[in-house]
Amino acid sequence: MSLDWLPRDNNVKNHAIFGDEHFGTEPPCTMYELHPVVDPDGNEVEGLYTAWIILNNPRQYNSYTTEMVKGVIAGFQKASSDRRVVAAIFTGAGDKAFCTGGNTKEYAEYYTKRPQEYADYMDLFNAMVDSILMCKKPVICRVNGMRVAGGQEIGMACDLAVSSDLAIFGQAGPRHGSAPDGGSSDFLPWYLGIEDAMWNCVSCEMWSSYKMKRLGLISKVAPILKKDGKFIRNPLVIIDKYVEDGEIVYGEFKTGEEAKEARAMIKELPTDFELVDKEVNKIVWTFTNLMPHCLMKSIDSVRAKKKFFWDQMKLPNRHWLAANMNYEAYMGFNAFNTKKITGKDTIDFIRYRQLVAEARELNDDFYEEIFAKPQK
Repeated sequence: MSLDWLPRDNNVKNHAIFGDEHFGTEPPCTMYELHPVVDPDGNEVEGLYTAWIILNNPRQYNSYTTEMVKGVIAGFQKASSDRRVVAAIFTGAGDKAFCTGGNTKEYAEYYTKRPQEYADYMDLFNAMVDSILMCKKPVICRVNGMRVAGGQEIGMACDLAVSSDLAIFGQAGPRHGSAPDGGSSDFLPWYLGIEDAMWNCVSCEMWSSYKMKRLGLISKVAPILKKDGKFIRNPLVIIDKYVEDGEIVYGEFKTGEEAKEARAMIKELPTDFELVDKEVNKIVWTFTNLMPHCLMKSIDSVRAKKKFFWDQMKLPNRHWLAANMNYEAYMGFNAFNTKKITGKDTIDFIRYRQLVAEARELNDDFYEEIFAKPQK
């Protein structure tokens, strides 16, 4: 039946708050791109798109600067308000990292010892997480590499995740002077069992994409390495499921000579995200063929459980994280930032605990004892 008789108003309003002022092309920046929706045969669908919000800072493993955070907020608001957009795809540039969290160089050189400045930065960070959780389109995290620290947190704020099988997942806060309070302490217990959530939060261990798929943190995993023109799975990870000492070790990393050989192979082989993007497109095609308002009502109903705990803690965490910039964050971020000078990216934890046990005052002498010395 023809619908030509329906009245059409060509004076369509623009509900976007931001223009393109927060996007760029030269790193470090956040990029915003529209990609056509494709059907199962690979044909582009006229007039329908995915909005790609891309963290573009590959030399620093897509760690986000203050300006990049603004770009992410702008990107998700723009995707929300664009009638043509079916879903938002959150990813990073290159093949090494989705995101490794906040830019530690910026943290060390500007935000440490400036707690009010960091509090204002945390307002932006909180708004970034909110922009993902409040996006009026489904959000897929396309994990193109490491998803660590704050990168893990903004990744978990997304609705679904499709990952390269070279990706690793984990936290870094307690090792480098912070706590995973940008979402991980709120979200991880929803994804993992409480003890896995606890250990992942505090241990700073890196877990493989296959392990995270097995534990339920991510939806899909696809290989990206190619050997002789064919895709092969990550050679560093145990793929076959077997039991050792009562534990299933599927998804654990190999060790010893096997691991050394696997790392050498990974370094030499080319990467191709064809299979990852096919999985992303499959999900988008499913979304395209659902009632859009019913889809978003369903998604928002599930998101509400994550949002509840995030909203309870985001402001108290903001205040603590700001105050901590005068304390352990100052130690941790500066130790990490001077790695090229000292050869170590952490403080001397043993000496630190010994000085605390002696009730020593935090002063220059204290710091002198716990920071690594410059290499000769």
